[in-house]
Amino acid sequence: MESGAALGLRERKKRATRAALGEAAVRLAVEHGAENVTVEMISEAAGVSPRTFFNYFASHDDAFAMIDADLGPRVTRAVLAAPAALSPLEALRAALAAELADVESQSEVWTLLPVVLERSPRLFARVMTAQAGQEQELARAIAVRLGREVPEAPVDVCGGQDTGLYAQLLAGVAGTAVRVSVGHWCSHPETPFAEVFHEVFDQLAAGLTAPLAPGGASRPAGGGTGVLAGTGGSPRPAPATARSTR
Repeated sequence: MESGAALGLRERKKRATRAALGEAAVRLAVEHGAENVTVEMISEAAGVSPRTFFNYFASHDDAFAMIDADLGPRVTRAVLAAPAALSPLEALRAALAAELADVESQSEVWTLLPVVLERSPRLFARVMTAQAGQEQELARAIAVRLGREVPEAPVDVCGGQDTGLYAQLLAGVAGTAVRVSVGHWCSHPETPFAEVFHEVFDQLAAGLTAPLAPGGASRPAGGGTGVLAGTGGSPRPAPATARSTR
C-alpha cells in the first residue's frame, strides 16, 4: 500500500477531489436534507463540474455515503503484496492503516456522516451494501494470500465467493474493527486516530480473551486461545498452500 508521501501527484489530486466532494455532500445533507441536495449543489460546493462528479461517484447516493469504489481494489493489492512474513491479520492491518492515514483531516465529516445516515434509511442501506461488497473483496484477498483458489464468479447459495470460513471471519472482524475505531475516535477526538486504530487491532491480535492494559503494554494470560489468537502477534509466514478452514 502506498503511503501519502509515496503517492503520485495525480493520485493525490484524485483523492483530494473525491474527499472534497464527499465532504461537500455530507455538509449539504446535514444542512438541507439529502433528498434536497443535487449533484449540481455538491459539485459547486467542491469547486468542480457535475461531469467531474461522476468521475468519482457512480451515483448521487454514493457521495453522501462517501463510498470509494477504488478502496476494495487498493486494499486487495496491498494485502497480496504484503511481505510473506506478515500474518493475514497484520497484512490487513497495514493495508487499512495506510488507507485511513488521513482520517484526522476529515474529522468534521466523520462526525456528521452518522447524522446523515440516521436521517436516511435509504443511504444507510446503501452504506451497508457497499460495506458488504468491500468485505467480500477483503475475504477474497485473504483467501488468495493463504493459497486458496477462489473462482471469480459467486458460487455459493448466498451469492458470495467460496473464500473459506477463516477469510470471511477475518474480513468481517476487520471491517468491524475499523468502524469501532472511527466511532471511538469521533467520541474521543483528544486521542489520535492512529493510536485508537492500533489499539483495536492489538486487541484482535491478542485474541480478545480479556482487555489489554492501556496502550496494549501487556497481554492477557492464556493469550493463545482467543477469537483470532495467533493471527497477529509475532509475524509468521502466510501458509503457501490452501487448506480447509471448516
